[in-house]
Amino acid sequence: MIADQLRRQFQEKYNKHPLIIAAPGRVNLIGEHTDYNEGFVLPGAVDKKMYVAMAENNSDTVNVYASQFNETYSFPLQGIQPVDGWMNYLLGVTFHIQDRGKTLRGVDVIIDGDVPVGAGMSSSAALTSAYGFALNEIFGLGFSRMDLAFIGQKTEHTFVGVMCGIMDQFASLHGKKGHVMKLDCRSLEYEYIPFDFPDHNIVLVNSMVSHSLAGSEYNVRRQQCEEGVAILKKHYPGINSLRDVSLEVLGLHQHELSPIVYDRCWYVVSEKERLMKGCEALQKGDLTVFGQMMNATHQGLSKQYSVSCTELDFLAERAGFIEGVAGSRMMGGGFGGCTINIVRKEAVENFTNKIQQSFNQLFKVVPHVYVTQIEDGAKAI
Repeated sequence: MIADQLRRQFQEKYNKHPLIIAAPGRVNLIGEHTDYNEGFVLPGAVDKKMYVAMAENNSDTVNVYASQFNETYSFPLQGIQPVDGWMNYLLGVTFHIQDRGKTLRGVDVIIDGDVPVGAGMSSSAALTSAYGFALNEIFGLGFSRMDLAFIGQKTEHTFVGVMCGIMDQFASLHGKKGHVMKLDCRSLEYEYIPFDFPDHNIVLVNSMVSHSLAGSEYNVRRQQCEEGVAILKKHYPGINSLRDVSLEVLGLHQHELSPIVYDRCWYVVSEKERLMKGCEALQKGDLTVFGQMMNATHQGLSKQYSVSCTELDFLAERAGFIEGVAGSRMMGGGFGGCTINIVRKEAVENFTNKIQQSFNQLFKVVPHVYVTQIEDGAKAI
């Protein structure tokens, strides 16, 4: 187990007994591209985690050893500036904690984990969550889990340069086994929705395509949604985002929107409705209806929102012909990354073999498959 290895490693390297925090990666079951439209998302924490082992070192320096990369990095607590590389996540969290008026002292740190990088499970949010949680525990800083989520988000914005929403950090810190979280991206209120299907796994299949377009196209989609809102707002001053729009209102003013803007808005508004139906289905334990919502989301992302790619479309469509699959869709910003599939446990091996074989025949590469389940959020272990 990674935690036991870390304890031994820490003892050998620093001759001390560490506090160990594990923070999970996350999946988002439904509610894609709804966050910046002030809608809802439905993430869950998964059983792939980033681990931070930490102990005080009686200095004003942070010494870090990144086990995965076999790299060391040290920095003083004062005068912190962004640099290039993974250490920005730790630099940013350290900076923003002190920026909130908290006092830190030097620590020795080892980081490790099994959240696959680049698979859309948000290894970076898991790292900032684990590191911030560890500092909070060791120095008794009194931050809430939501405070730590904001510190992680601010680190992404200011030290990494990624203008992400709050979902990834929120999910890593607030996860609850057997539940997903319906997060209101406007008010940041949330509720736990049961996702208790012990005979199913959540299986991610990596399209092996990097998200090369995701950043630039993401900004274009935001602008298109805002353009739709600006036109509708002339008729309905109370509309502040697509969160406030119904399909009926959108249909009434279709002639005023360009076909592309209409399609983008239609997808977001219908995704909001799918998420609500999906939550109702989960509360009834109805995985069939929930799976249908996931499939419909993929169609919307591919056709109306145009953020899919040939590989993702193939994976989602192929999954529909494999026995034991309740639902499948692309997950994340798009243009690459993974599909998320809900698969009966006894069918996972057959699913994996069939999807890898079919994909390899067509695209000449074997996709990585990650089998996960819903787990608790960040905690000491």
